[in-house]
Amino acid sequence: MQKVLLRKHDKLDFRANEAFKTLRTNILFSGHDTRVITLTSSTPNEGKSSLSFQLAVSFAEADNRVLFIDADIRKSVLVGRYKAEGNKFGLTHYLSGQKTIDDVICNTDINNMDMIFAGPVSPNPTELLSGDLFADLIQKAREEYDYVIIDAPPLGSVIDAALIARHVDGTIIVVESGAISYKMVQHVKEQLEKGECRILGVVLNKVDLDRDSYYGNYYGKYYGKYYGNYGEETKK
Repeated sequence: MQKVLLRKHDKLDFRANEAFKTLRTNILFSGHDTRVITLTSSTPNEGKSSLSFQLAVSFAEADNRVLFIDADIRKSVLVGRYKAEGNKFGLTHYLSGQKTIDDVICNTDINNMDMIFAGPVSPNPTELLSGDLFADLIQKAREEYDYVIIDAPPLGSVIDAALIARHVDGTIIVVESGAISYKMVQHVKEQLEKGECRILGVVLNKVDLDRDSYYGNYYGKYYGKYYGNYGEETKK
């Protein structure tokens, strides 16, 4: 098994950390059989990959054995974003038959969390993700891990996420606040439903709590009541 060091693993502030704990708890209440989860979005740059990664970290911090899979084999951003050192092989090496599952799984410096990076950009991602090898990977991951979190490409751009969703227990749609239209999200929802995928819900991402009166007032009052001057101390 490869070993990697994630040099730019983000440390969340209190508010963000609580948000991921809430998301994790909501997934737990979706049922004990909801263990393999994919996240997708309508377009690139909605924060889906960062959110997927932090969700995997949140599950690992709760003493679950977690596998995080970067399945965006068209245009992955994770290796560069987290400055991964020691990674040589990725998902495309496995799906193309060049390496085994054990060859591409990376043991990270995050306790309880392993990763599979995307690997080199594939010229035929649809064919690779719809093949038997991907199904075999998910089946083995179910046997070895408590939770499997999959970062899928934006479904508003390519069909890959719908192919991945056929093998998972549920999908979360990430929506950037104030940037994505209702019709775009509806299109993603319909694509998932065509594949008979269970939609767990939607995460509204990149909400500016200082500018958005509804969310800012709600969370400001809630955390102000229970955590004193937290909002004033962390405001930049």
